[in-house]
Amino acid sequence: MNFSSRLKELRQHNKVSQQELADLLGISTRAWRFYEAGDREPNIHGLITLADFFNVSLDYLVGRSDATNKK
Repeated sequence: MNFSSRLKELRQHNKVSQQELADLLGISTRAWRFYEAGDREPNIHGLITLADFFNVSLDYLVGRSDATNKK
């Protein structure tokens, strides 16, 4: 699974709005939609913030692993 699909899946599974996550990262909802569409990706700080928020590893978040646990 790629990053954009994983991101959308995590957002929907956790019942969090695009606006809430955009606010968390300090970006617009339009920028968030670009993330979910696969047109843009967050910087490393944004990736870490999202991994911590969803309580998953960076590898899981970016689609390198299917194991959700942090190590």
